[in-house]
Amino acid sequence: MNIQQAANQLAELGHVTRLSLYRLLVKAGREGLEVAQLQQHLQVPGSTLSHHISRLVKVGLVKQIREGRVLHCVAQYDKLDKLLSFLVEECCKQPANEDCS
Repeated sequence: MNIQQAANQLAELGHVTRLSLYRLLVKAGREGLEVAQLQQHLQVPGSTLSHHISRLVKVGLVKQIREGRVLHCVAQYDKLDKLLSFLVEECCKQPANEDCS
């Protein structure tokens, strides 16, 4: 992951509705949730929800899977793992003469 990818993902998660949506999906596990379930939890209009989902899909944090007439959204844990790893990979890698506190 490069810094631009991390910045894009963090920017999309920097919105209250998108962060709430993503947390619901992470909590839901690998089966994800139907869009209707997300709408019910978040209490936002369908068009607004669609906009927020598409922003998370664009940066790779969410995948949509259609099963007949039902659209599921699933958190992409591999992308989340990469983002978290990117954020902590430099933790305490200071030069030897500096204190890591």
